[in-house]
Amino acid sequence: MREVDAVIARRLTSDVALVNQIAGYIVHAGGKRMRPKLVLLFANALGFQGPERFELAAVVEFIHTATLLHDDVVDESSLRRGKQTANALFGNAASVLVGDFLYSRAFQMMVSTNRMRVLDVLAEATNIIAEGEVLQLMNMHDPDISVEDYLRVIRYKTAKLFEASARLGAVLADATPELEDACAAYGRALGTAFQLIDDVLDYEGDTQSLGKNVGDDLREGKPTLPLLVAMERGSAAQRELIRHAIQHGEVERLPDIIEIVRSTGALEATREAARQEAEHAREKLSLLPLNKWQEALLEFAFLSVNRSN
Repeated sequence: MREVDAVIARRLTSDVALVNQIAGYIVHAGGKRMRPKLVLLFANALGFQGPERFELAAVVEFIHTATLLHDDVVDESSLRRGKQTANALFGNAASVLVGDFLYSRAFQMMVSTNRMRVLDVLAEATNIIAEGEVLQLMNMHDPDISVEDYLRVIRYKTAKLFEASARLGAVLADATPELEDACAAYGRALGTAFQLIDDVLDYEGDTQSLGKNVGDDLREGKPTLPLLVAMERGSAAQRELIRHAIQHGEVERLPDIIEIVRSTGALEATREAARQEAEHAREKLSLLPLNKWQEALLEFAFLSVNRSN
């Protein structure tokens, strides 16, 4: 990751001062760097030690950072990773445009690897992510979406870049199609589990440990799995309260909503769904060689569902 950070620092530079300021602010604001770690772990697990792995790890971090910049504008978020969001500090227009810069810089870096398969994987991923953003926008304030629709948004918007990151490690190692698909399936399941836990923490965590405002999903009218399960299991009155809160983004009803999702077992049901995804991810690692990198990936899946932020 030190090598990846060096690539990020080198590739982040621009002749435009505001680009450097905003991009540097969000890239260096912390974060788990899970996606670049997946590139490195899979490349190493499959025996690839070339410097391209650092470049592609930085690429996926740039793509992820661009989506964060755009997300925070769309969601009107003010806090991320315990700091003010870029749009809160620099304005929406600057945040969107610097997000565009990061996307275009990422594609410059992809081309430099001179691997058409890399371009295929990342071009498809960025397209699917954009579709996921639009799907989520369409689902806002709609309490009647199905669990399948909700999971589709997760797999497009969040899990797709996890999937692409894992697949890139296999691509670099010239893995067989079967092995490449297994790596991608691990990433997809891990990303789904990760987002499910994020959705739990929005009703279970606290602002300081989360690094974002608790209840943001409700304020934005996002019908996440804890709410969908609570509506299915709750009384008519509880169901109507949640429906109204989703439709109107009533964050002031958050204490009542938290009590309902807890009392109906919706949080534990969502955690269990995340555990199942994590187990599915771990099963996909059986095709990998037994080494310390494979062991780390097994541990990665466990940690994704046993976290508090």
